[in-house]
Amino acid sequence: MPTKIRLQRFGKKGYAFFHVVVADSRAPRDGKFIEKLGTYNPNSNPATIDIDFERSLHWVKTGAQPTDTCKALLSYKGVIYKNHLDNGVLKGAFTQDEAEKKFATWLEGKVGKIDSKKENLSKAAQANEKARMEAEKVANAKKAAEILAKNTPVVEEVVAEEAPEVAAETAPAADASAEEKTEE
Repeated sequence: MPTKIRLQRFGKKGYAFFHVVVADSRAPRDGKFIEKLGTYNPNSNPATIDIDFERSLHWVKTGAQPTDTCKALLSYKGVIYKNHLDNGVLKGAFTQDEAEKKFATWLEGKVGKIDSKKENLSKAAQANEKARMEAEKVANAKKAAEILAKNTPVVEEVVAEEAPEVAAETAPAADASAEEKTEE
């Protein structure tokens, strides 16, 4: 029976997560499977991948063909590399101890990369939050200034300046009416 390691879709529309399963290649995508190896949630950052390492390695060694996405997931977790090292031991390229040392070194480097990515993401989130709070403070200060300007009473100096202009405008009119009376 040709077996495949593939993803089985779960979750709601627009927010999918997947089970990593071993299934007959002729079975439908979300249909019957032989064994569930783990889960994959691409919605988190970084994506959450929980895979049973030993069972995945067993299925890869027995000939189950992973799909492209599952091969990437298994490679990310080190299953493909471990299989490669074990095949090298079987061929006599190096000893089992050397293979274990190589895998341990690779695993330490991988964990370091993942931790640094998580750290960078948390720093970026903190910086984004700080910038957002500063922008909110500026916006609040601007709103407060606008409200203060709107609620301040009208200054009387403006009214006092308009009053002489009104008096000056009425004075020439009075002079004109006096001139008309004298002409008659």
